[in-house]
Amino acid sequence: MRAPGRVNLIGEHTDYNAGLCLPVAIPAATTARATVLDQGPTRIASAQQDDTWSGVAADAAPGRVDGWAAYAAGVLWALEQAGYVIPPLDLALDSTVPLGAGLSSSASLEAAVAVAAVTAAGLDLDDDLRRALVEACRRAETEVAGAPTGGLDQSAVLLARDGHALLLDFADGSAEHVPVDVGAAGLQLLVVDTRVSHALTDGGYGSRRDQCEEAARRLGVGSLRESTPADVATLDDDLLRRRATHVVSENTRVEKAVHALRAGDWAELGRLFTASHLSLRDDFEVSCAELDLVVDTALQTGALGARMTGGGFGGSAIALVPAERADAVRRAVDVAFVRGGLAAPGHLDGTPSAGAAPV
Repeated sequence: MRAPGRVNLIGEHTDYNAGLCLPVAIPAATTARATVLDQGPTRIASAQQDDTWSGVAADAAPGRVDGWAAYAAGVLWALEQAGYVIPPLDLALDSTVPLGAGLSSSASLEAAVAVAAVTAAGLDLDDDLRRALVEACRRAETEVAGAPTGGLDQSAVLLARDGHALLLDFADGSAEHVPVDVGAAGLQLLVVDTRVSHALTDGGYGSRRDQCEEAARRLGVGSLRESTPADVATLDDDLLRRRATHVVSENTRVEKAVHALRAGDWAELGRLFTASHLSLRDDFEVSCAELDLVVDTALQTGALGARMTGGGFGGSAIALVPAERADAVRRAVDVAFVRGGLAAPGHLDGTPSAGAAPV
């Protein structure tokens, strides 16, 4: 089984505000090799971890498991809660999605376990089951691992299609596939891992979510998706106003990005990338010096646009770059990090790829 990581093209911190997001799956992925056992308990091991987990689904209930195993074994608990009967398994996991890079290593792990589990149970991985697995993986992350994710990551890694972005609307739950043929346009989507590790459980992500909910409460709406720029301007709390400004403007940028993709207007898409980064940096305050350095350097070296991607406070940035400038951008970023006294960044391929599936 294979489940990819993801890069969010645009639409950051909008999922838990009933907003719009536009992620793509990437080639880096988690693989799961599953062997059905005659009897329990289930065993889960990861090539990236020293310890293993062993138990039944109930042993992975909220409050009973922590660390990496909460994400993996938590899926088994969530599947059982949803009524699925999963046989005891020996699961061997491996991943090329860097941890803490903002590329959804956790959702990739969850989806690999989920697909392996339902496949072992003899179920057909159709669209309805994929959507059910999105919810099971989200429950594992929020309820077992304690990370307040909005569901973007799980949707991206389970529903994505090769060569497409996934337009997610968290107000109505819809998902629409939007073609993204960067190669035909002579472009590349570069991903730069700053190697500044972030974690959704460290408080920064949760505080932003709380602030958005408070802004919506003061505006008298169920979510910031229901607000307009004029509404947001009435907030008398500067911090809440800036947080809400980002969310409302980011939803508009997602809509414009979809129009740009359909029109083949890559210059406009790049402009929207950069505008999104500035909003995340200044209004939502989730960027960091290393992410800003990647974005600034990529733009100075010929990128059409660049932005941080993921929850922020570290992690990765993306850049939309003419193919002939891709190597120059990577080298320039590497040099900038050396001059800044920083550890060397990582570089990944951002080509839009297929979602989780048996292999």
